[in-house]
Amino acid sequence: MQTLLLVLELLIAAALIGVVLLQRSEGGALGMGGGGGGLGGLFSPRGASDTLTRTSVILGAAFFAVCIALSLLVRYSEKPRSMLDSAAPQPQTSQPAKPAAPKPAVPNSH
Repeated sequence: MQTLLLVLELLIAAALIGVVLLQRSEGGALGMGGGGGGLGGLFSPRGASDTLTRTSVILGAAFFAVCIALSLLVRYSEKPRSMLDSAAPQPQTSQPAKPAAPKPAVPNSH
C-alpha cells in the first residue's frame, strides 16, 4: 500500500511541477491558446489561466491528501517500541577458550 501511495505521490508531484511551470506570472499560460479557437474559450488566454489555476489547486490538494495518508499509514502500521522495553544483553556464561600451548622451538641446523 505504501508503494502505491509513494508512486501516486511522485506522479502528482511531477504533474504539479508541470502545471506550475506552464503558468505565467501575469496570469496567462505559456504555449496555450492562440486566439480564436473553436473550443469556446477553454484555451483562450483567460480560460487557460483559469484551467491551470484550478488544476494546480486540485493537484496541490491531492498531494497533501496523499502525504497525510502516507503519514497515517506509517504511523499506525508498526507498534511503537521503546529502547527501555528491550532486554539488556545477557552476560556470557561459557568459559573463554584457553590459548593453545606454544610450539616447541625447532633448532636451526647450520
